[in-house]
Amino acid sequence: MTKSFDKAIYTKGLEKSRGSIMSRIRSVFGTRKAIDPEDLEDIEDILIQADVGITYTTRIIEDLKKTSARTDVWSEEGLKSFLARWIAGAVGGIVQENIEILGKPPDVESTLPHVLLMVGVNGTGKTTSIGKLAKIFRNRGQKVMVVAGDTYRAAAAEQLEVWAQRSGALYHRGQDGGDPAAVVHDALNKALAKKVNTVLVDTAGRLHTKKPLMKELGKISTVASRVIDGAPHEVILVLDATTGQNALIQARTFTEVVGVTGIILTKMDGSARGGILVPIAGELGLPVRYVGMGEGIEDLVPFDPEAYAQALVG
Repeated sequence: MTKSFDKAIYTKGLEKSRGSIMSRIRSVFGTRKAIDPEDLEDIEDILIQADVGITYTTRIIEDLKKTSARTDVWSEEGLKSFLARWIAGAVGGIVQENIEILGKPPDVESTLPHVLLMVGVNGTGKTTSIGKLAKIFRNRGQKVMVVAGDTYRAAAAEQLEVWAQRSGALYHRGQDGGDPAAVVHDALNKALAKKVNTVLVDTAGRLHTKKPLMKELGKISTVASRVIDGAPHEVILVLDATTGQNALIQARTFTEVVGVTGIILTKMDGSARGGILVPIAGELGLPVRYVGMGEGIEDLVPFDPEAYAQALVG
């Protein structure tokens, strides 16, 4: 169950999206206490503009029509309650039941590190998310290593080193311009020797349309599995909520190429289209592990469907 502190973060973080959605819904009601069936077309447009997507918006409207006999649904409060329940149900069906599996310490019979490969396009907040995850896992008492697998941008490696220092994680960096797979190979051997619990591997941001760079992720995964059986145990795709439907396109492509196992959705606080989480979670059937609700180190929080839905519609 989400802590009240986390719920407050959701409420604050989704302020732009909630304001955008609810101001438009209120304009549909105007001075009326209830809306008519013909107003549902306006509600449909509002949800699509919030990036809920045509497929899920259509389903919402169809289900709303089925409840037309219940007059409370047509009031503003009734409509908000309906939307919150519907959205929570849609994204909650695939939410991870065991969030602790992400970055979990090894069990008593295993001394192998749990390896997370972090992927995504440039500018999504991937490196920052790694730093925040490292802090979360350190707070759980884990021994954590972060790996600068982005050998193309020195600035990315330097940024990750700062986060390692802030979180108390071990840090591994290879030669600038070197083979990322070789860097990961050396890092995982080092993690084995130092009995690390969790390894977070940063990778170079890459456009999902660039096949050679996408293929490179496959090579990293292959090398990782040769060092540690089953590695990477998680492939986490970091998406920027402010990019809207483009984030959904990225998710589809990365999933096809590297077998994404979970999502981190960043910059929710900077987007007026927070509904994008609905098609991402629902269409792909991927668990949303964490959501970024601000710049602070505590603003990366476990995804909670009810807190998300309630904060989205007020």
